[in-house]
Amino acid sequence: MEKVFINGGAGLIGSVVARKLVHMGYQVIIYDQFVTYISPFKTYIKNPIDLRFEGFKDDVIFERGDTTNNTYTNKILIQHNPDYVMHLAATPLADLSNKHVEEAVANILNGTINTLEVLKDLKSLKNFVYVSSSMTYGDFKEIPCPETHPMKPKEIYGGSKYSGEIMTEVFNKRFGLPYTIVRPSAVYGPYDINRRVSQIFVENALIGKELVLDGGGLINLDFTYVEDISDGLILAMLNKKAIGETFNITYGKGYSLLEFVETLKKILPDLKYQVKESKDNFRPARGALSIKKAKEILGYSPKFSLEKGLTSYVESYKKLNIFN
Repeated sequence: MEKVFINGGAGLIGSVVARKLVHMGYQVIIYDQFVTYISPFKTYIKNPIDLRFEGFKDDVIFERGDTTNNTYTNKILIQHNPDYVMHLAATPLADLSNKHVEEAVANILNGTINTLEVLKDLKSLKNFVYVSSSMTYGDFKEIPCPETHPMKPKEIYGGSKYSGEIMTEVFNKRFGLPYTIVRPSAVYGPYDINRRVSQIFVENALIGKELVLDGGGLINLDFTYVEDISDGLILAMLNKKAIGETFNITYGKGYSLLEFVETLKKILPDLKYQVKESKDNFRPARGALSIKKAKEILGYSPKFSLEKGLTSYVESYKKLNIFN
């Protein structure tokens, strides 16, 4: 049984990746701090870890630890001697990274370097998947945005993620470490508690609170359902043709916040919203990413349109009965 070690594996994306890998017959080891980055008073979901791992938690090995702790990370990786490592550990939001710069750089960049330092000598390693971000591009000058787009990050999060990409490539050139880089965008899905815009809009709609769309509702994002990004990550990890390559793994279509809310209103007809013209000039101007490369090399094929993804997302809340 091959082993997959997932840094930050208890989070939104990592837990879905873990479920899929367990069902595929892999031994999954999750290495996570098990901490929350948002005040517990600001979330309706009080037991996200239980929900994320419902039905398969006994099939996963859980190790509590922090990639910024070089000594312990070294110990755990050597102990488990994995075939694959997927690196998801990071401060999860751009706004949080801007407010807590030292913590963000430590989590995103230093944690990556600590992991790479161990992996360069790990003989069992078949591939290291570094999960980066579409924020590394900065303002999109080309839409759909290809992997060859100039890298001009505008915020701490994107800058730190791009720094991690550079260090991953350096460890490959210097030590021959096999790697694949993946750039997701605007991931959403069940049991998210980090207050991403998708979560805020869905929860407010369910409690009957009016939604507020900043920037005239024109802010454009490539919203990607968690099931799709998880499929893409696994394909990137296991495909030998992916080694040494970088992929956008998204839905491949841009939606404005207004289109997002109008789609949500089809599912929740009582939804109310207002549009404000204020604009955050520091947030990168984004949109659709090109997933042509992932389709051609990996066979990646996203299945969740925005309407299908939001329908599934809303249904997950309804099953919890927390708004009744």
